[in-house]
Amino acid sequence: MIQTATPSKKINVYAIREEFPILERIVKGNPLVYLDNAATSQKPRVVLDSLMHYYTRQNANIHRGIHTLAEEATAAFEDTRNTVQKFINAASREEIIFTRGATEGINLVAYSWGRKNIKAGDEIIISTMEHHSNIVPWQMLCEEKGAVLKVIPISDEGELLIDEYANLVSSKTKLVSIVHVSNSMGTVNPVKKIISLAHKAGAVVLVDGAQSAVHLDIDVQDMNCDFFVFSAHKLYGPTGTGVLYGKRKILEAMPPFLGGGEMIKEVSFESTTYADLPYKFEAGTPNIADTIAFKAAIDFINALGKKETRKHEELLLAYATAELEKLPGLTIIGKAKEKISVVSFIIKNIHSQDIGILLDNRGIAVRTGHHCTQPLMNRFGIAGTTRASFAVYNTMEEIDALIIGLNKAIKILS
Repeated sequence: MIQTATPSKKINVYAIREEFPILERIVKGNPLVYLDNAATSQKPRVVLDSLMHYYTRQNANIHRGIHTLAEEATAAFEDTRNTVQKFINAASREEIIFTRGATEGINLVAYSWGRKNIKAGDEIIISTMEHHSNIVPWQMLCEEKGAVLKVIPISDEGELLIDEYANLVSSKTKLVSIVHVSNSMGTVNPVKKIISLAHKAGAVVLVDGAQSAVHLDIDVQDMNCDFFVFSAHKLYGPTGTGVLYGKRKILEAMPPFLGGGEMIKEVSFESTTYADLPYKFEAGTPNIADTIAFKAAIDFINALGKKETRKHEELLLAYATAELEKLPGLTIIGKAKEKISVVSFIIKNIHSQDIGILLDNRGIAVRTGHHCTQPLMNRFGIAGTTRASFAVYNTMEEIDALIIGLNKAIKILS
């Protein structure tokens, strides 16, 4: 198969692959071809080593402890907070709240900021391409408060209709919650423009960065978002930990999300005073090991350089798109001008699940179904898609394997 692009000269993908032990796996007699990175990315050895180091050398509960292990674990945990602050260019470390992931971050904002600030008749704006985690919490809040949920439509190419969004924004708009990058289509949304229009109306803006944080340079101050959420496991980090960024002034005015240890200053049976940021929102024993290992993942990304990794991923996307479009009956869903390395498609008269099963038989891991974006699938009149999503360790040869597998699947299923 003739390749239409060559790997970035500065990214040695084959050397990078050696840092990911799972890529050595054989699945059903075939080398693993892992193309499900939008769901979760694989973990480099430095992340795995960090987890092992914590459990074998530092295992202790953090904060308040005065013994050596507790002090070392606390320092490592808080060092991750400092690293995240720099990674997204937050103004202060106190603006970095650790959560279980992007979903919990959105729910935290909905329950804390939302319950305090949303009233009957207020309006919340989301978009057609949102993940369920950026739909359901706002539906629940609107139902509870008597607020109205409005939805930005999209074009046939999978791009937001910004003029329609501008018409939706009004003095009634109190919150805009928007995905930075579509997990189903890869569309990169113009968040700075969305935020600017919302702020002119006096609205607060949350940006879901679950898919963008690993691919794009994130500068929350330049973006001027009020909240930004993302998960470690999509950035080569562990599962079960993530980040909510919030502007300090807004976070300080919000009530706690959970009650318990760590989020307090003093407790009596008569009253409780709450801890300062960020601990006000971090009740209980956190996910210590995975949060510490998250720093290793960010350091790994920084060492590679987002600019060079994105060049490599864009080459993969361009090559995959060109080869997929040659296949009979295949239609790509989402052809935005600005995309990250996700390609989602349907094949005429063939169910995506059947494609996924046949590809898995060849050791090729893709995602099939609605990708937690059922309203988006309804917009295109389909039940779901097959999605291939690429990371820095993927190769042109793996795309070739995908195309060969799809050709064989089409012949079997047609």
